[in-house]
Amino acid sequence: MSVLLLGAHMSIAGGVSQALDRASSIGSDAVQVFTKNNRQWKGPPIDKEDVARWDEEMSALHIDYAVSHASYLINLASPKDDLWEKSLNAHKDELGRAHAYGIPHVVLHPGAHTGSGPAAATERIAAALNRIHAETPDYTDTMTLLEIMAGQGTTMGRTFEELQAIIERVAEPERVGVCLDTCHAFAAGYDFRTPEQYADFMEIVEQTIGQATVGCLHFNDSMGGLGSHKDRHQHIGQGEIGVEGFRHFLNDPRWDGVAMLLETPKDDDLKEDVVNLETLCSLVDDPTRIPPGLRGM
Repeated sequence: MSVLLLGAHMSIAGGVSQALDRASSIGSDAVQVFTKNNRQWKGPPIDKEDVARWDEEMSALHIDYAVSHASYLINLASPKDDLWEKSLNAHKDELGRAHAYGIPHVVLHPGAHTGSGPAAATERIAAALNRIHAETPDYTDTMTLLEIMAGQGTTMGRTFEELQAIIERVAEPERVGVCLDTCHAFAAGYDFRTPEQYADFMEIVEQTIGQATVGCLHFNDSMGGLGSHKDRHQHIGQGEIGVEGFRHFLNDPRWDGVAMLLETPKDDDLKEDVVNLETLCSLVDDPTRIPPGLRGM
């Protein structure tokens, strides 16, 4: 197996490429970013100088993988035409920004049906993705990763079956994958804390979306219990999942080459990221798979 891709979501204060410096400062070899302010519909024009710096620093700082996360405002499941159109255009912009930086994946929350029902929302999301794909033929090297969700309210993507149903309706399914968030999956009711539960969980993944569809993993412990439907992230080993659940993922060869990224609470000094990454590295059976910058932690 190859060296693990381990990292965290990093701030883009000062420019998107500054996230690479922050990722490198704690020894990680992977990073997640926003490519604009995630709480605004529109972002500034793409900074070509920052793109050039990104290209240079990815190699110089030994960051081997990056993913972007789309705005939380986007709701491709909305039954409201104005919000659906606004969301569609916003996600198209997210793909364009990621494409400019050479980022292969954009994580997207599937959205909420707000009363129209899961069936209608499934069609709505797929229709939006189909139109986005038709309008962005130059962005085929940048995929949307639909994130599995905890299942709060009317949110879509609370089961792998729901994600599978969306992908099956996409005309270019090769442009869509899945982001597997451990907190969300656990809160949605999927247990993987013991070896037996993990084996059963992986069988579900394989029989629905297919493990190869997963483009990246979000590593978050859960404040809420199994099936709580609460999207409350916690530090690794300090929540209801516990460290053993993460050990299974880290040492499973099926996840070779798939990045594992923290979205746990932290301050600007990144000390919490260091502690969480240290915990994850302590669970890796083969020390040669630990990223060089994280060895000896």
